[in-house]
Amino acid sequence: MAWNPKTYNQFKTERYAPFYDILDLIEIKPNLKVIDLGCGTGELTSMLAEKLPNAKVLGVDSSIEMLNEAKAFASETLSFKQNSIEEQIDTNQKWDLIFSNAAIQWVDDHETLFPKIIRLLNPNGQLAIQMPSQTQNALNQILDNLVQEEPYQNSLLGYHRTSPVLKTDAYAQLLFEGGAKTITVFEKIYPIIAKSSNDLYDFISGSALPPYLEKLNGEMRENFIAEYKKRIQTRFPKSPTLYPFKRIIIAGKF
Repeated sequence: MAWNPKTYNQFKTERYAPFYDILDLIEIKPNLKVIDLGCGTGELTSMLAEKLPNAKVLGVDSSIEMLNEAKAFASETLSFKQNSIEEQIDTNQKWDLIFSNAAIQWVDDHETLFPKIIRLLNPNGQLAIQMPSQTQNALNQILDNLVQEEPYQNSLLGYHRTSPVLKTDAYAQLLFEGGAKTITVFEKIYPIIAKSSNDLYDFISGSALPPYLEKLNGEMRENFIAEYKKRIQTRFPKSPTLYPFKRIIIAGKF
């Protein structure tokens, strides 16, 4: 799936806000070996690297479009590699800090995924992850309902991605079972003040929407977009409007 960095960065301030919250949960130590799973454009990875003295940081992402943007941030201590999160985990490389900002939600089966990630931590390692609480967010719910209706379900050949994101207590349990010495898990609302419902469409068009749009063509694609915009307008009729975007923050020390 091709990602559009310009579309994604259209709401850079709103998307980056949770980064600072997970950054505050990291214990700053020198000489850490760090990986950022799903580094995107690399801008936040570079900020993470600047925060950690003498750290060696690797950012991985499956999108060549995003990594082309990340090249500008590469340095002696910060490098980037094209790899999916699943492929990177399968290398069994060990890390002192495993970090991920708004990417883990694209990997299925979190009950299996999190134990695999935790096993890649060195002794006294740290985990810091942030992702949208997809099943609790209205734009995701509207989209999820629409893609299961005709004629779109047929045009999508039945494609429907069920969010793998769990409830917060499930993540706390996974960290506990993985041997975490400290556990921090919470859901937080990051409010988006949209001038109109079209702004909300633009926001999700940089994240959850592309996998569906790339499977639709011509008039069907245009009808789908029009119907989705209509339902967003119905759900958020006021202008300006508040969109309570919910995210899950997860951190642990092992």
